[in-house]
Amino acid sequence: MGVMEKIKEIEAEMARTQKNKATNYHLGTLKAKLAKLRNELLIEQSGGSGGGPSEGFDVARLGDARVALIGFPSVGKSTLQCKLTGTESEAAAYEFTTLTCIPGTMHYKGSKVQVLDLPGIIEGAAHGKGRGKEVIACARNADAILIVLDAGKEGLNRHREILEIELETVGIRLNQKPPDVTFRKKASGGVSFASTVPLTKLGPDPEKLATSIMREYRINSADLLAREDITVDQLVDVIVGNRVYKPCCYFYNKIDTITVEEVDQLARMPHSLVGSVAKKYNVAEPLEDDPLKAMIWDYLGLTRIYTKRKGQQPDLAEPVVLSAIRKGTTVAALCQNISSQMLRDFNFAMVWGKSAKHSPQRCGVNHPLSDEDVVQIVTKTNAQQRQDKNYQSMVQGFSDKYHKKKFDAKKKKQGRLRR
Repeated sequence: MGVMEKIKEIEAEMARTQKNKATNYHLGTLKAKLAKLRNELLIEQSGGSGGGPSEGFDVARLGDARVALIGFPSVGKSTLQCKLTGTESEAAAYEFTTLTCIPGTMHYKGSKVQVLDLPGIIEGAAHGKGRGKEVIACARNADAILIVLDAGKEGLNRHREILEIELETVGIRLNQKPPDVTFRKKASGGVSFASTVPLTKLGPDPEKLATSIMREYRINSADLLAREDITVDQLVDVIVGNRVYKPCCYFYNKIDTITVEEVDQLARMPHSLVGSVAKKYNVAEPLEDDPLKAMIWDYLGLTRIYTKRKGQQPDLAEPVVLSAIRKGTTVAALCQNISSQMLRDFNFAMVWGKSAKHSPQRCGVNHPLSDEDVVQIVTKTNAQQRQDKNYQSMVQGFSDKYHKKKFDAKKKKQGRLRR
């Protein structure tokens, strides 16, 4: 029996099983087996393609954040990318016009957001149908996902539900936070299970269920501490460990083809925005402000920080854009974004803005910053640097680097003279 047949058999058994406290243990074991088989199927498919990036989908990461456009064929992804970024992408009335990943850059509030126009996917994309494996791999590497849907087809075809299932199958969790659970494997000692809150969703014996799921993955010794009331699916995600959590927003295109009542119903869906690219409803030109760009900005968690030197006015022309998804929005993330040497020589920061209790406020590296804060970084003096315990090794490293550069230049000059 192949992997696909085993998956279908387990899904059929789960559909037949009633959901109650008595069957919670059995369903949890089945979900663990199902997750394991899906991982095996993905590894098997990726191994057959040679393990390298697929042609046309290996796009360099540029800008302050990356957004992937996901949707069925002919929903208006290419036209939408053109409105967001100004990139000319082939658009036509037939399906599968876009066959590779086409990148573009959206300029909004001083930030540069990379927008990827991906080929349309179909049902079964998680198992490789219609180049779905390559498309979903690009979605895993994105900071956020924008699912584009056809408002005229959504009522009958359940496109939103199908796309959510496909992404969840490959371990992408949409608009969810990682469970507050600590899981650590050990070499010996057995399974240690503890929780700081009552676990009401794991049945009468949560420890037995957790031990059973670990055995499916051949884990005999581990420490697990739950700090929130988690479900069986969340427990499986923690033990598997290869899940990614992405913010996702939904854009219902072509609302000019449906009634006002249907538009109102779609607009009330969570994380959703309705509009029309052709009629310019909620979508404007590349350099203009519109509700869709504002929604993408909010879901990416971007923050603009203006820097200033001592005794000078802040630089309001080019802000430093920080991402809560990537490095965070603290003073330490700001230093890393500018220079790693600045973080090493950091002394304190002077902050003006919403995050400061008073202006200016003297802060450390862990201070969280707000949008449009003004920050002045003050580095250590030479006397303070000499008191650092790593000062001698740092000086020796600079000296070695200088002499090596000098020796290489001399060797290169001698080579030219011999010619």
